[in-house]
Amino acid sequence: MKNSLLNRAFVYVILLVLIGCGGNKPGTDNLITVDVTANYPEKNLTLQDFMDVEYIPLETTDEFIIKGKVADVGKDILILTNMRQGEILIFDRSTGKGLKKINRRGQGPEEYILPFNVHLNKEENEIFVNDGPSSKIQVYDLEGNYKKTIFYKKGALVTNLYDYDDRHFLSQNVYAPENESSTSTFFLLSKEDGSWTDIEVPYRKRISPVIMKRVADRVYASVPGNSFISSYQDNWILSEPSADTIYAHRPNGDLRPFLVRSPSVQTMTPEVFLFPGILTDRYCFMQTVKKECDFEKETDMPKVDLVYDKQEKKIYSSTVYNADFDQRKEDMSACALNEDIAFSIQLEAAELLEANGKGKLKGQLKEVAAGLNEEDNPVIMLVKLKK
Repeated sequence: MKNSLLNRAFVYVILLVLIGCGGNKPGTDNLITVDVTANYPEKNLTLQDFMDVEYIPLETTDEFIIKGKVADVGKDILILTNMRQGEILIFDRSTGKGLKKINRRGQGPEEYILPFNVHLNKEENEIFVNDGPSSKIQVYDLEGNYKKTIFYKKGALVTNLYDYDDRHFLSQNVYAPENESSTSTFFLLSKEDGSWTDIEVPYRKRISPVIMKRVADRVYASVPGNSFISSYQDNWILSEPSADTIYAHRPNGDLRPFLVRSPSVQTMTPEVFLFPGILTDRYCFMQTVKKECDFEKETDMPKVDLVYDKQEKKIYSSTVYNADFDQRKEDMSACALNEDIAFSIQLEAAELLEANGKGKLKGQLKEVAAGLNEEDNPVIMLVKLKK
């Protein structure tokens, strides 16, 4: 949980940090039902048994210092952002070498205030930079040269962008205070003109997942760190916090039930939300989030990790371990980064050196750690669905 004065720029930053995603189609025949109050039996899994893992040590120079996160991954490059500094850093995926640093931060028509998200357009060798405070997307080539601006709805809190098709992004409205009157959480955003098309998910009464508290002249905010969007095969899984049914949104616009939760969120105080995370051919990872927190102790909303095993047709309380890093638990609540990468993690050099010294590392990760210095950039861990 992050606390902050509720001024426009920094509440955007905080909410972003916290929200900070072929084959058989999901439908009523394989509908999953989850009791969000149940105590399910425990199940331990090993990440490498069902996912492929790639480690990339990033070059460290005075120009390429990582203070942010992975924004997107292409076939040959990695894109990272140092958001507060306005920096977009491009690295070679195979070698980790720094290729280009772009910083167009400013108030001008070809600039951005904060690069909330950076999305790689692989076909056009360009990047879409989502500038949340300015309600616009700036488009640049990979050298940082300005190409065009796409304006969208003023005051909207556009956080994550997912590549829906050649003409649209899929995104979610995370209920910034000025958006409380909105009735739709999900929408398509045109890559051409910024026009906005709501995706209506049915529910009875709107329930905000945001907790707000005013103390003297400060307003504090907490919001679940989950994405309300996950991807599965050719579908997008939409988790409306106010609804008891989680839907699969198909490319033709059709909504089909994917998962049902009980008891009804409409009857709970405090509410417990359910968010699907990484979805594979066998496992459906999920997380429950209870809408309560202690601002004075700066605690997170309580969470429980779950997994539905499709082969066993059972739900478990889950823990996923990394076989290359003894006792390291991996978070499966993320949305897929793109069609190839399920999620990415940054492993700090100092953490890896300490773990290696204690004999906790194995395989490729051990080899990578052997070449690190304590002040080096983090090692990027890319997690991919097994082909």
